[in-house]
Amino acid sequence: MELSAVSSSYARWAPIYDKTFGVLTSQGRRRAVDYINGRGGKVLEVGVGTGLSLPSYMDTVEVTGIDYSPEMLEKAVKKHQGKNLSPVKELLQMDARELAFPDNTFDTVAAMHILSVVPEPEKVMAEIARVLKPGGEVIITNHFARDKGFLAFIEKITAPLDNLLGWHSDFEKQRILRQDVLKLKVEKQIPPLGMMTFMVLRKRDA
Repeated sequence: MELSAVSSSYARWAPIYDKTFGVLTSQGRRRAVDYINGRGGKVLEVGVGTGLSLPSYMDTVEVTGIDYSPEMLEKAVKKHQGKNLSPVKELLQMDARELAFPDNTFDTVAAMHILSVVPEPEKVMAEIARVLKPGGEVIITNHFARDKGFLAFIEKITAPLDNLLGWHSDFEKQRILRQDVLKLKVEKQIPPLGMMTFMVLRKRDA
């Protein structure tokens, strides 16, 4: 998927995102944030979008959120300013393929429903691994392609509409598991209908 297509797609979706995709992804987002709150420490949320997760973070964490879409990020900033969310330290416009942070900066990196949206997800995962501290964890919620069944059929026939929809309907899980430094720790199917997957990857200790 091209970056220009992602940008234009999310400019279109931004006004209605919270009431459409936001509802569909709410279970995964809630599970991810609960897990992150339990860990504490410095958190990077890659693809913060309209900021739907921001009100749920507790004072146990210090959150930096990034997003490439200025339209989505503007809504996240308004949520932050309107509610004085103290765990949220920074909201920045940034390309996830080139994170402007030093190596080993964050205790936790969250990627909630973003990896099937971004161009070059392998590069994004490499950057996530780079900025994550040794022993740190990546928390992922995402839709991944199925091998069989009706939903697998739907994924295949909608795949040519990637640029229009703004996400890869047939996104393969193995694309995000290629970083040798990251080891899969948790993998669970989550609602609705088990369409989404919750994953935890741990970075190898130094």
